[in-house]
Amino acid sequence: MAGLIILIFALALGAYLYNDNKRRTRKNPTPSGMHQLLQENVTFYQNLSINDKLAFESRIIDFLEHTSIRGVDVEIDDLDRVLVAAGAIILIFSFPDWKYNNISEVLLYKGTFSKDFETEGGDRNVLGMVGDGALHHEMLLSKPSLRSSFKNPIDGHNTAIHEFAHLIDKADGATDGIPEYLLTRPEVLPWVSEIHTAIQQIRSSNHSDIDSYGATNEAEFFAVISEYFFEKPDKLKEHHPELYAMLVKMFHPESSR
Repeated sequence: MAGLIILIFALALGAYLYNDNKRRTRKNPTPSGMHQLLQENVTFYQNLSINDKLAFESRIIDFLEHTSIRGVDVEIDDLDRVLVAAGAIILIFSFPDWKYNNISEVLLYKGTFSKDFETEGGDRNVLGMVGDGALHHEMLLSKPSLRSSFKNPIDGHNTAIHEFAHLIDKADGATDGIPEYLLTRPEVLPWVSEIHTAIQQIRSSNHSDIDSYGATNEAEFFAVISEYFFEKPDKLKEHHPELYAMLVKMFHPESSR
């Protein structure tokens, strides 16, 4: 009997220590009023079924448990944390097992910043960036841009979606506009062809409906067109049906079968 009591005590102590350690290592507390914040600010979430909303919330919590979000000379709150996490989950919602293994921290700046992360002086035109080198596994975002991205859900621009698209692209080891985890082998060459055709059209036109920044290179095109796909899918389908069809296969493979 004494041995059984000791065993029960040991198991209980182990469970307590495990849960206590999990609480200590959690990057962010669960945002207060998360459902309401999502319902009021994230159009993607608003359009989900009740069950999918619960799944989305669960993914938000999991992301925040593993990814630190902090401000650089600016206060942040639960809304900021929810919006960052929403930007991450929107892209991968059709992939229940997907986790961002290439990010551990998101830094929110009080405004735009330079490529050298300066917040004062000239050349401060950066709204978001996926870190490299010393900032490997970090993402930098402008807090005002993050918030305005979700306040204007159909303008085709969302800084968080843009930067998390870069992370998805980078997951296969190369940030090259070819997200190999989202493409089957036979789809790679058609996708590359679509990218090059679209970039040429942007460069040769003064009135392209695709943001001209997408013509910078293949990686930026993928991030820009991902913003377009999630913010204005109907317009993308109307004007670029081939691109739209390929993005459906990438981000919603279950609906393209």
